[in-house]
Amino acid sequence: MSAPPQPALQTYLVPGISCLPRGGWSVTYVSYPDTLIKGVAVVETPAEIDITTADQLRAALLYAISNRHPLVVVDMTSTRFCDSAGLHALIAAYKRAHAEDGELRLVIPADGALPRVLTLTGIDHFLPCFASLEDALGPV
Repeated sequence: MSAPPQPALQTYLVPGISCLPRGGWSVTYVSYPDTLIKGVAVVETPAEIDITTADQLRAALLYAISNRHPLVVVDMTSTRFCDSAGLHALIAAYKRAHAEDGELRLVIPADGALPRVLTLTGIDHFLPCFASLEDALGPV
């Protein structure tokens, strides 16, 4: 009996709201491309994750998890800034994956503020962090 076909993942484009310098508001679009690599869902994050884009990240991660992927890797190697809203989105995705007997792994840059923030908040104690995508795709 053959395995059921896996759904193709696509770039997840979600509108966000950002404030303009002159006091107006505009809709910002941030994409969180997700792909299948070796059968693993990989979601790429942008350079900055903040309150205006964190809900988009959460939606993209929950989408990948809801497609019954037992492992979802978040490639944050391009991310240089992540505020508390972004961290909350990661934790929410971790909880959902864990509740569905899945796993969420992070690929983080070796330098910059992100590794320090994950260490200071203790997130790196329960969310596995890897230095490269290849390491994150391998067995733990």
